[in-house]
Amino acid sequence: MPRLALTINGQPQTLDAAANTLLLDLLRDRLLLTGSHRGCDTAQCGACTVRLNGRAVKACNVLALQADGAHVDTVESLSDGKLWHPMQRAFSKHHGLQCGFCTPGMLMRACAMADEGVPAEDGAVRQALAGNLCRCTGYEGIVGAVCEGMRRMRGESIEAADAGL
Repeated sequence: MPRLALTINGQPQTLDAAANTLLLDLLRDRLLLTGSHRGCDTAQCGACTVRLNGRAVKACNVLALQADGAHVDTVESLSDGKLWHPMQRAFSKHHGLQCGFCTPGMLMRACAMADEGVPAEDGAVRQALAGNLCRCTGYEGIVGAVCEGMRRMRGESIEAADAGL
């Protein structure tokens, strides 16, 4: 069985994994990081989104061996258990979740969007979130949360942005 070394949520890991092991299965079944959800198994819904070397990827569509030597961040990396990440606070404030199934993937995609320079504007956020599906909220709360979360992550003034609405 091949051995891989990677950093998951800042912690170095060395693991054996069969060649056909998906990154999602490695995270959920072997490391018990169950925040990333198995949704469609076809990379359509985005519930399994994690960050691989800073880039949002769907973990159901990545072999674990492809992550050898990489840095993987899951939704568990966003909070230390005491303080919420700015994106988590924004999702709570804007009611950007209902059942919560898609939320981990939405959060990870949204954090990647902030780093990618996606403008914190309704249309740009909707377009950048197109690969993450929610079947509950209608997206209004999610889009508002992502816009505010990105502004906070970038250190932008929320009050100034709200005044422009």
